[in-house]
Amino acid sequence: MKRTIHITLLAIIVCIAFGCKPNAKRVVPVHDLTQIVDSGELVVLTLYSSTTYFNYRGQEMGYQYELSEQFADELGVKLRIKTARTPIQLVEMLQRGEGDLIAYTLPITKRGKDSLLYCGEEVVTHQVIVQRRGGKQALLKDVTDLIGKQVHVKRGKYYERLKNLNEELGGGIEIVLVENDSTSVEDLITKVAQGVIDYTVADNDIARLNKTYYPFLNIELSISFDQRASWAVRKDQPLLAAKADEWHKAGMTRPEYTASMKRYFETSKRSPHSPVLSVSEGKISIYDDLFKKYAPTIGWDWRLLASLAFTESNFDSTAVSWAGAKGLMQLMPTTAKANGMPEGMEHNPEESVKAAVKYLGRTARSFANIPEEERVKFVLASYNSGIGHILDAMALAEKYGKNRHIWTDNVEPYILLKSNEEYFTDSVCKHGYFRGIETYNFVRDITQRFERYKEIIKE
Repeated sequence: MKRTIHITLLAIIVCIAFGCKPNAKRVVPVHDLTQIVDSGELVVLTLYSSTTYFNYRGQEMGYQYELSEQFADELGVKLRIKTARTPIQLVEMLQRGEGDLIAYTLPITKRGKDSLLYCGEEVVTHQVIVQRRGGKQALLKDVTDLIGKQVHVKRGKYYERLKNLNEELGGGIEIVLVENDSTSVEDLITKVAQGVIDYTVADNDIARLNKTYYPFLNIELSISFDQRASWAVRKDQPLLAAKADEWHKAGMTRPEYTASMKRYFETSKRSPHSPVLSVSEGKISIYDDLFKKYAPTIGWDWRLLASLAFTESNFDSTAVSWAGAKGLMQLMPTTAKANGMPEGMEHNPEESVKAAVKYLGRTARSFANIPEEERVKFVLASYNSGIGHILDAMALAEKYGKNRHIWTDNVEPYILLKSNEEYFTDSVCKHGYFRGIETYNFVRDITQRFERYKEIIKE
């Protein structure tokens, strides 16, 4: 009893000394616009997703990320990103003072206004039916057309909305609940694009982004009320909120803002491809001599390097991708510079091939413990996604009992799962969200084309 009293008294003395109160909420020091500018850093909170923030080929990207970067530039400070798993966690982190601003389409609610200042550009989100133009089914143009139709959705807000809509219509919608945890909303959109399923539901921004990959999708049928959303800051940051409002209002006419909007929601992510240049003459492209010159320096068959170039640029040395990759080998600016590309020479075919081969060689050394016949697939995958996402997929493969040193049917399925929240937030993953289907197809396309090249083009 005496020991308990002594401990209690000691705790009270410590609290008095440091000014704490039992059950008192943590007080976050004021960190408004003035303090942020003085610190030289803006800490932004967001979520990993295809429309907000992700890492692509070693470069930070995402629509919300780019807007945050532009806002930080406006303030004259550096940008630092912190991620959370859910919108609720974003708000909790903000209130604890772990960040200055939430850069995410946070729903504007009456309850939220009690503790947050919504700011920046206000956007309107809603749920839409994702369907395929030119398919067997006629396009749905009204919610009543959903009666008698089969719609695949994940459990959550899309399922709840469909269920409510079905009740409003008096029944008739065949709602197929997808229980597989490894299937994401974007996976379902891909299945619609491939004709595997007829319909799914997504938020309009996610649907718009995916339409840039699959232009034949139709996303015009809305099935929910509009939901206002915007960025948010704490109640004690009125100056930061006002600055964000001012910047967004003026920023909508700025070229960099327009470029970001087009990059993610308008620019096609697909590029046309042409056939082999001249089979009869044993040529693949006009750049064959460059492939033959540089491929041996890393032990590659020149036709494999040609297959990579075809997939990347369609042998167009002037090409610029939606993400900013340039030239024949589509190197990102930072990668090109790090591998000896002279400034301003991004569209020079030889400089592009030379820098790409150097990068491929460096990447191959990172997978030196993988058997040679498998290593090329890991190198190609890294070329497309950045090595970090491949290391994540390897870690996931090992965790789930697969061979981390074999690509096909082992690591390969886990790069697909990197777009699923359950997997990219796993503790073994260090690099967040990634649209893995692009890398999955990239490796398969290049290796299959290489086999065809070997059959028709002499070494």
